[in-house]
Amino acid sequence: MSTAAARRAYTGPALLSFGFRPFFLFGSIWAALAVPIWIWSFLGGAAPIAHRDWHVHEMLFGFLGAIMAGFLTTAVPNWTGRMPVIGAPLGALVGLWIAGRVAMLAAWWLGPAAAAIDAAFLLVFAGVVWREVIEGRNWRNLPVCGLVTVFAFANVAFHVDTAVWQTGMGERLAVGAAALLLCLIGGRITPSFTRNWMKARRLSLEPASFSPLDQAALLLTGLSAVGWAAFPTSAITGGLLLAAGAANLARLAGWRGWAAAREPLVWILHAGYAWLGVGLAMLGASRLTDVVPQTAGVHALTAGAIGVMTLAVMTRATRGHTGRPLAADAATTALYAAINGAALLRLAAPFAGASQPMLLIASAALWTLAFGGFAACYGRMLSTPRPALA
Repeated sequence: MSTAAARRAYTGPALLSFGFRPFFLFGSIWAALAVPIWIWSFLGGAAPIAHRDWHVHEMLFGFLGAIMAGFLTTAVPNWTGRMPVIGAPLGALVGLWIAGRVAMLAAWWLGPAAAAIDAAFLLVFAGVVWREVIEGRNWRNLPVCGLVTVFAFANVAFHVDTAVWQTGMGERLAVGAAALLLCLIGGRITPSFTRNWMKARRLSLEPASFSPLDQAALLLTGLSAVGWAAFPTSAITGGLLLAAGAANLARLAGWRGWAAAREPLVWILHAGYAWLGVGLAMLGASRLTDVVPQTAGVHALTAGAIGVMTLAVMTRATRGHTGRPLAADAATTALYAAINGAALLRLAAPFAGASQPMLLIASAALWTLAFGGFAACYGRMLSTPRPALA
């Protein structure tokens, strides 16, 4: 049965009819809750669960893991033409993700079992992606399989590292894998969606085609990610990160995003990719000078590149797959303003001295507004059947 036929034949709950539906909905709700919990604890609250490692883990492997799963369980069947993961199998995968979140909340009580419960979701998800891509002979996307696998094992490394060595290796490996995924997939969809938008309006100034610059950006991003994971204090790593940031910003310029400035659903992809270039460059600068703190570069990549790009993909995919117009309404545009504001304030916080707590609170409020607002504005689209054509 083809992908389209399998989806037409599905008669279960709408929430389990596409991978993006439950993962985008629950992932956005979790993102909106987890950051305020962390800020409350950081500023003196009594939550035993919300230490720094919990915050890092839940933003990377909890929130981002859910959005990756939502995107890829929807995209991979389209790439391969194979049966999509829907219905009970999708429900089981979502259940594994939820079990991981509960386990991490109760880690103080569960002990090492919490790590095993949490690790299961990404390992199973990586196996699903590998199976579908190999069975569909979709060799072009083997790098995606590899990066998802690295991300899954980074989660295992994170648990081992925080329990034994405290080197930060798992965290750096996960951020590096996420950055390379953004470079790879963001480098496909951003110019593609921009080109489609321009063609629909018969604009002649189209994004540049894939070129040696794109290859260089991917290579430098990969090398710098490996360097940062293995040799985080090396000046060579700092130079590679700076070069990767510059290459990605040059790549972005070739996509001519300014021509699509009238459509927030398009320019937000360019904004997310710009955060990737800025984040890599700032992280590189933090390795070469004390002027830029490392946390600024890390949060340019996480709150900035990951936060903005995930929200961009979530809104566009939800609108497209549920039959809504591919144009941002006022509420969606407000969500984009909130997530970029959250990233800017989080980036500024390390430079703010005594004002840092206020900036952290403001950033957390905007982050929650962005993802909580997504759940509120898009929750009905995600949980109800696609409207019938008139």
